[in-house]
Amino acid sequence: MTTTQQHRPRSPYPYWFYLPAAIVYGTLFLVPTFASFYFSLTRWTLFDHEFIGLANFRQFFAEEALVKGFTNTIVYATVTSGLKVVLGLLLAVLLTSQITARGYLRSVVFFPVLASTIGVGVTFTVLMNPEHGAINAFLAVFGVDGPGWLTDPQWALLSVALVDVWKGVGLATLIYIAGIVSIPQEYFEAASVDGAGAFGRFRHIVLPLARPATVTVVILSLIGGLRSFDLIWAMTRGGPGFTSDVIASVIFKQYQAGFYGLSTAGNVVLFVVVTAVVLPLSWFLNRKEVQQ
Repeated sequence: MTTTQQHRPRSPYPYWFYLPAAIVYGTLFLVPTFASFYFSLTRWTLFDHEFIGLANFRQFFAEEALVKGFTNTIVYATVTSGLKVVLGLLLAVLLTSQITARGYLRSVVFFPVLASTIGVGVTFTVLMNPEHGAINAFLAVFGVDGPGWLTDPQWALLSVALVDVWKGVGLATLIYIAGIVSIPQEYFEAASVDGAGAFGRFRHIVLPLARPATVTVVILSLIGGLRSFDLIWAMTRGGPGFTSDVIASVIFKQYQAGFYGLSTAGNVVLFVVVTAVVLPLSWFLNRKEVQQ
C-alpha cells in the first residue's frame, strides 16, 4: 500500500444511528419522488388512476405553452443567477471594505431576503403599474415615458427577473461576505507591499480565493431560477398571454384545469431539467476548484 493512498476515516457512530434520518428522508423525499414518476404515466384522480404510458409526456411536449415556458425558464434562471453573482460579489467587496455604517448597510442589503415573496410580488405589481405606479411616475419627472413593466410582453419576464434579483441578491452578498472575510489578511498585506492596487487585489486575490462562494451562489441561484413560481404567479400569472410563463406556472395551470396526470408529468420534466443542468454544472465547477 502506497503512502498516497487515503482511507476514509471510520465513522464513530454505529450504522443504526443513521436509521431515523434515513426513514425521514425516504418517507418525505424518495417515496413521493418514485410515486410521482409512476403517476406521471397515469391518468389519475383522487379516487382512481389508469395507466396510459408516455401519453402525458407526449401531450405535455405538444403544448405550445411548454415550449414558451421552457425557453422562459432558461432565460429567467440565466438572468437572475448571473445578476446575483455579479451584484452579490460587488456588494460583498464594498461591504467588507472600510466604509461608514457598514453593519447597517449589510442589514439593508439582506432585508429583502426576509420579506415574503408574495408580499414583494404584490408590492412591485403596484409600483410597476404603467399608469399609476411610482416607478413610472418617478421616470416621468425626468421626461422618460416608462414602459408597461408587467403588461408589455417584451418587459414582463425581465421585470419579474429584476424583482427576483432585488429580493435574492442579499443572500448572494452574505455568502460572498463569508467567503471574502475567510481569506487570510496576509495575502492582502503582501499584495499591498508589492504595490498592487484595489483592482489588482480584487482580480488576483478575491476572485480566485472566493471561488467556493461563487460556486455556491451559482448553484443556489440556478436552482431557484429554474424552480421559480411564486413571484411570477404573484406578479403576472404567466401573462400577458404566455410571455412570462415558466415550466412551474404551466404545470400549475394544468393542475388547475384538472389534468392531474399531465401536471405530474410536468413536475417530472422539471425535476429532470433541474437535475440535468445543476449536477453537471456542480461537478464541473467543483472539479475546476479542486484542480486549482
